[in-house]
Amino acid sequence: MFLKDSTNGHLVEVLDASALFDPSETHFEGRYNWGEDLPDPEPFAKENVIFPSGESLPQCWVDMHYRDAEISR
Repeated sequence: MFLKDSTNGHLVEVLDASALFDPSETHFEGRYNWGEDLPDPEPFAKENVIFPSGESLPQCWVDMHYRDAEISR
């Protein structure tokens, strides 16, 4: 899976999808996708990545309390 770093526009290959999908995690491991040699993996903040189409990440991936209002009703 690839996402786009919103700070610089470069594609990021997601190496740890489980951390990306886990709303309690704020970072996931990935690496930039450029050049002939693959760069070393590094942590990426979820708040700084978007889908290549420009859409933001789903709320359920970034906020573990996204449905709290529904539960309290």
